[in-house]
Amino acid sequence: MAYPSAMNRLATFLALLLLCLPHEASAQQIRAGIIGLDTSHVLAFSKTLNETPQKPEVMGCRVVAAYPKGSADIESSVKRVPEYTEKVKAAGVEIVPSIDALLDKVDVVFIETNDGRPHLEQLLPCLAAHKPVYIDKPIAGTLVDAIKIFDAAKQANVPIFSSSSLRFGKSTQAVRAGSIGKVASAETFSPASLEKTHPDLFWYGIHGVESLFTVMGTGCQSVKRGTTPEGMIEVIGTWSGDRKGTFRENKGYGGKATGEKGEAEVGKYEGYDPLLYSIVQFFRNGIAPVSPEETLEIYAFMEAADESKRRGGAEVTLKEVMDKALLVARQ
Repeated sequence: MAYPSAMNRLATFLALLLLCLPHEASAQQIRAGIIGLDTSHVLAFSKTLNETPQKPEVMGCRVVAAYPKGSADIESSVKRVPEYTEKVKAAGVEIVPSIDALLDKVDVVFIETNDGRPHLEQLLPCLAAHKPVYIDKPIAGTLVDAIKIFDAAKQANVPIFSSSSLRFGKSTQAVRAGSIGKVASAETFSPASLEKTHPDLFWYGIHGVESLFTVMGTGCQSVKRGTTPEGMIEVIGTWSGDRKGTFRENKGYGGKATGEKGEAEVGKYEGYDPLLYSIVQFFRNGIAPVSPEETLEIYAFMEAADESKRRGGAEVTLKEVMDKALLVARQ
């Protein structure tokens, strides 16, 4: 009977050990591409992904190409694209002339255009090329387009997700994981600067709204929009079980959640890296950290807040705005 040599046994052992190592240690190589260079997120993501040595959480994932096009009718986009293009290029990223050219060079895609309106159009060729996609906030310029985005991804069987960085703060995630038991009520706040081309909260209020849904979960039934004594936006949502969740416009980021086991601070901004780590993990395993259902409910909440404003602060159900949007999106 023949026995394997010591060298063969060692080779077999090392091969098995490699299979057991996490992705970070085995340095899975992922070529990432960016569409849109008009948000500070692209600078932060490129810096972390392309620095040497890399952080273990993003090991092997690098930005290799970017398509810079922004939005001609949003002033901040027009100003940022030339500057950010040069900074991303300096990080070792190739600037390409089209989305198709980008897709030839990458395995995964970040859609980073600050304007949500072109996201559906930008996503479709990525789906056709079967590239997993992270779509930065806002996922779209309308609730209708947000529905179309998830419908298209489902039909193409390509994983996508969208989220604000505020979702991934440590305290917010701890509450999400049950640190204070079931959340009975929560209040979150963030800046909420407006952009005339988008529903009010889509542009920046999404940050605080994302924190609110992270700790409250899905199940919001209706909203009423008003203003604080200081004249800031205030939106009060009613969840199933008569739980209450409130978003308020503020200059900073934060909030508080109350649950069965006490209270906890939530909604703090802790930089872009926690979000980026989740994106890279998503690129590795294809599992979205935020479900399409939750993301659509967030955008229905914000759309219902605008409808409440149009009706002078009347209560508006999410079902009403969602049914209306579904009818248009799927007609």
